Amino acid sequence: MMVMVSTDKAVNPTNIMGCTKRLAEIYVQSLGLALQKGEMQGKTKFVTTRFGNVLGSSGSVVPLFRELIAKRLPLTVTDPGMRRYFMTVSEAAGLVLQAASRSERAIYTLDMGEPVSIVDLAESMIRQAGLRPYVDIPIVFTGIRPGEKLVEELDVSERSAYRTDMAKIYITKNDEEDFH
Repeated sequence: MMVMVSTDKAVNPTNIMGCTKRLAEIYVQSLGLALQKGEMQGKTKFVTTRFGNVLGSSGSVVPLFRELIAKRLPLTVTDPGMRRYFMTVSEAAGLVLQAASRSERAIYTLDMGEPVSIVDLAESMIRQAGLRPYVDIPIVFTGIRPGEKLVEELDVSERSAYRTDMAKIYITKNDEEDFH
């Protein structure tokens, strides 16, 4: 079994990371399809998982904000409208394990609910530290970067995905033509 870990940035990609992750998804899915059709020899099962942001992981905004708040430094947010999907480490691990337990060649996505406002997260973390947002700890808006989305997409609508028998886990609908 081979499980590829992808990202919500692969949905309608707008930057290099999203494009390369989408290409990797297509490649992994095409390997699985080639094996399924007998065009290649082998027994490896190929599946893909799509993640949002994993809370507490390296590069996560939460530990960064926590460190800046402890030092009483300003928090930077690219735009007041910035929203992201979040999942816990246990949800991420569970998604990988659930996907690995399946025999279906697919892209598995966890329904992470509604995206979280990054400015709301920053304000909440400042208040949780007993401080006042914009008074004790400033929040500085730096501007959206080229290729960055205000809201990442995690399309688990009926139009593009279907529910599995696993709680909150969806399979992305793909056309075989996507993999050639």
